[in-house]
Amino acid sequence: MPMYDNLLANVPTDLWIGGQWRKFSDGARFDVIDPATENKIASVASASVDDAKAAIDAAQDAFAGWAAKKPRERAEILRKAFEVIVRDAERFAKLITIENGKALSDSKGEVLYSAEFFRWNAEEAVRNIGQVYMAPASGARVVAQHKPAGVAVLVTPWNFPAAMATRKIGPALAAGCPVVLKPASETPLTMLALMPLLEEAGVPAGVVNVIPSRRSGPVVSAMLHDPRVRVVSFTGSTEVGRKLLHEAADNILKPAMELGGNAPFIVFDDADIDAAIEGAMIAKMRNMGEACTAANRFYVHEKVHGEFAKKLTDKMASLKMGNGLDDGVALGPLVNKEGRDKVIELVDDAVKRGAQVLTGGKKPEGPGFFYPATVLDNVPDGAKMLNEEIFGPVASIQTFTSEDEAIRRANDTEYGLVAYLYTKDLSRGMRVSEKLDFGMIGLNRGLVSDPAAPFGGTKQSGLGREGAHEGLLEFMETQYISVSW
Repeated sequence: MPMYDNLLANVPTDLWIGGQWRKFSDGARFDVIDPATENKIASVASASVDDAKAAIDAAQDAFAGWAAKKPRERAEILRKAFEVIVRDAERFAKLITIENGKALSDSKGEVLYSAEFFRWNAEEAVRNIGQVYMAPASGARVVAQHKPAGVAVLVTPWNFPAAMATRKIGPALAAGCPVVLKPASETPLTMLALMPLLEEAGVPAGVVNVIPSRRSGPVVSAMLHDPRVRVVSFTGSTEVGRKLLHEAADNILKPAMELGGNAPFIVFDDADIDAAIEGAMIAKMRNMGEACTAANRFYVHEKVHGEFAKKLTDKMASLKMGNGLDDGVALGPLVNKEGRDKVIELVDDAVKRGAQVLTGGKKPEGPGFFYPATVLDNVPDGAKMLNEEIFGPVASIQTFTSEDEAIRRANDTEYGLVAYLYTKDLSRGMRVSEKLDFGMIGLNRGLVSDPAAPFGGTKQSGLGREGAHEGLLEFMETQYISVSW
């Protein structure tokens, strides 16, 4: 497309292995599609199993040298990576919008968020603190230290093509681990474009390798069965996460799984409704609802239901939909036809069961995978969208009458990633938060994602944590030395 030519002209489309752009082993390529126009914007190399093996070779060759670097040396490289991403933020934001579809304002936020993982982990790299103490019974000294685990395989989704990768690359590099990244086929360009910047920042050849592929199953499986791989970190659906856990078990890999969500958003009768609306727009519409943290089920106390539903509807209806690169657009297209069709199916199911459409609810005509901001009220308990991730710009509202009812219904899901609640009563807020079976709680906040916080869920929403100090430890093994002196 002419309007994208200048931006895409210098974006690499081959495999990044061992610090070089490599032609793929069998000549296979796949197309990247602009969700706003449904036009092809690039043709990218599709890695084979042989290419995956070459990437593991490169990572293993780089491991000893990278692990041996002083923590401060690794930290300075990560800090430089933060700086060069921020320097090129505008270019990366536009690239994300072109291949993912999200509004440019969302993309700009993602770029800064993704850069922050390098700055945070630059600071964590120098805080790999162990312990020395005397064992009470034996009198031996216990020396416990954290060592880099080894080669890590990273598999990332399309909804945050920059941030979901840097959230894994940052702590892995801080820990001293080399990585092989398999980005989502819908959005491979952002990570390929990042590689020259990491090279500029001083990341040695082989420490980060990127292998896009349409043959994800065999390629990832081959890597997980390579004895040199020690960690697998995956962000994506619970269904795929289960399969990867089965594969990881064959080689006893250390897994980090950030999986699906079905977030409740509870509004109590004493809530600041305007603040709750502001939080709801963030929790629901950040990334157009295409996020595992997106508010899926709105439980609103019957005393404030009318006010909340009206104000949320007005806000949602005011969002401008269009190509994410255009001025003023807040709602771009969904990433692909399959995603939009799933949203249509869930909305149609709820409406057939009696839900009331307050705004949106109908696919627009014309090209692009667009779907309007939609509010459904009085969604019946049997609606599919109450049990499945919507992954789109749709808010479903139900009412409740008591605190216990809200907690019970919020917890009635196999997922346990994040929950949101609004109340002016801090005692109630903390009490309810502790009773909610979720890894993260947004108490009077519509945004929980933060590089400084331990991101992750309970139940079917995954294993392990990303961010904070815990994110670094996911890529390390604890070694204990028993010594007398």
